[in-house]
Amino acid sequence: MVVEDVAVLIVGGGPSGLATAACLTNHSIPYVILEREDCNASLWRKHTYDSLKLHTPKEASALPLHPISDESPTYIPKAAFIDYIDAYVARFDIRPRCNRNVTKAEFDRELGKWRVEAAVGEGGVEVYVARFLVVASGENDVENVPEIEGLARFKGRVVHSRQYKNGVEYEGKRVLVVGAGNSGMEIAYDLSVSGARASVVVRSPIHILTKEMLMWGLKSYLTGVYTRPVVDIALMFMSRLKIGDLSRYGIRRPPKGPIQNRLATGRGSVLDVGTVAKIHSGDIKVFPAIEKICDNTVTFSDGSEQEFDAIILATGYKSGAPGWLKDYHSILNGDGTLKKKSPEQHWKGEDGVYCAGLVKQALYGCANDAQLIAGDIHMTLNK
Repeated sequence: MVVEDVAVLIVGGGPSGLATAACLTNHSIPYVILEREDCNASLWRKHTYDSLKLHTPKEASALPLHPISDESPTYIPKAAFIDYIDAYVARFDIRPRCNRNVTKAEFDRELGKWRVEAAVGEGGVEVYVARFLVVASGENDVENVPEIEGLARFKGRVVHSRQYKNGVEYEGKRVLVVGAGNSGMEIAYDLSVSGARASVVVRSPIHILTKEMLMWGLKSYLTGVYTRPVVDIALMFMSRLKIGDLSRYGIRRPPKGPIQNRLATGRGSVLDVGTVAKIHSGDIKVFPAIEKICDNTVTFSDGSEQEFDAIILATGYKSGAPGWLKDYHSILNGDGTLKKKSPEQHWKGEDGVYCAGLVKQALYGCANDAQLIAGDIHMTLNK
């Protein structure tokens, strides 16, 4: 079996992997990047809904060494972001090796390098050894499907948000969206305007802001114009004025402010695209946690019951790295989350292993991790 020896092996051709590749190129460090699917940025190209826009402003969404144009809108639509990715890949001549599904990576102490196996085609296997290994498969790697009693026996259609494109096929149907993050709330809105009878499950407290509020808050906090506590107080006040009190629908705010909550839990604020108005009007119903499902009937934690034709799981993703990274304990927990939290060296483990894009700071975190990782590898090689 042929074994390819590389300086840096990057696993994952999404924004984190592409950003790391660009930063390594900037340091003239050779690398190989492996991607499981047949294209780069596959989540954006193939597994996101049509109406998606970035949930962070363009100033916080650019990848390293290639700013987003001033002419672009503040919150970039999916298609425009894919164009940006294409330009990024072309500028840094990034050529992922696609259709390579990494199945095993472990540190060979005799060689002092990482040995990585990737499945290719029908039964094929490629083997690499690398001094440095960058896990860039990201936090949106594997669908997170909750354990709900009776879900497998639901008589209607069940899909993860990864498969949702638009609400056209759901017109006239009773659809329950499980999950009240940005994707869940936007999908509920998209379903409603497409003629579906949409409902959404809201289990945990959430902050709901407008995009203008978030933009002001991020700029004020990141530039140091106001302290974090002041920004949080202002954002919560603005939210009460603009969004209103949603507690009568079962939607509660977290005790921590929007910025503090993001830093402490990794959960960002929900940016309203029109969902709140539809909740107020009754076009979108809100339900608490699901207790169980029987046939087409969903029973909720408050004892209420409702029949649905379809369920969409907007329950997010998780990292699948612990499934193939055998020596992950220096950098990851068993559930794929990082051992260390920012601003510690969360991106760096032992024996030359790194993680990019797992810090729960969206594209800003991907870009920052990539620069730190490439800089560290450059410094190590030049000792």
